Amino acid sequence: MARQPTVLVTNVTGYAGPPSVDALTKAGFRVLVHDRCFDVATSWSEFSAAHPGAELLLAEDVESLASAAWETGEVITAIVSNDHYPAVQNPTGSASVEDLRATLERLVVDPFRLIRAAIPYFKAQQGGNIVMITSCRTLAPIPGGAIPDMARAAANALVRSLAVELAPHEVAVNAIAPNYLYSEAYYPRSIFVDSPEGRDYVSTTVPAGRLGRPDEIGELVGFLASTQARFLTGAVIDFNGGWPFSAVRPQQDGPVAQ
Repeated sequence: MARQPTVLVTNVTGYAGPPSVDALTKAGFRVLVHDRCFDVATSWSEFSAAHPGAELLLAEDVESLASAAWETGEVITAIVSNDHYPAVQNPTGSASVEDLRATLERLVVDPFRLIRAAIPYFKAQQGGNIVMITSCRTLAPIPGGAIPDMARAAANALVRSLAVELAPHEVAVNAIAPNYLYSEAYYPRSIFVDSPEGRDYVSTTVPAGRLGRPDEIGELVGFLASTQARFLTGAVIDFNGGWPFSAVRPQQDGPVAQ
């Protein structure tokens, strides 16, 4: 009997995490999930009730998260590294080095450590898919965005470098780089959906005239996590409704990008 395909989704409570779980569960995956906030019992019970296909995976650090996934006895078809952190917007002259370190740690160092730990397992099973959720915010930098811009650019560069390194082992490494994706982390409903002012901002900034829906990015995650077309590697797929190619460009004091 064929074994059920299994995927690990990190930092699952925010950004593209919930729609990834829903799409992967619907596609027939066994979905292992991890998030720092699951140290609080109520957080896991609430998440699992909303996403009944998710299975909690506990780990003390990033490296042991990879080993814990393979210790389930399954072949891990894919890792979805769903990395998000509050976008710190400050003029560089007053920006905090501590904020820079914290942002790089969460958006670059953690996924690097996770993937580095997973490489021997992927090589041993002769293939797999790595999907990183990054950002395309660097397509149109705004003043004060140096810290998140640096981190997101580094994450996208990591995807391309890892793709070259792992291609001989049939391990595909790709990224989905959103902007203007609805999430409470970056584009909260109260500001960008419920507020007429926020809706007007989105409709004049994004050619699609709306925020990206979570189910849309979930569908794309499902494809990249399950594809056997591993000649597709090193891609950073902009998921942005056509932004920043709109006729009306964002104002400098507009809402923060991802």
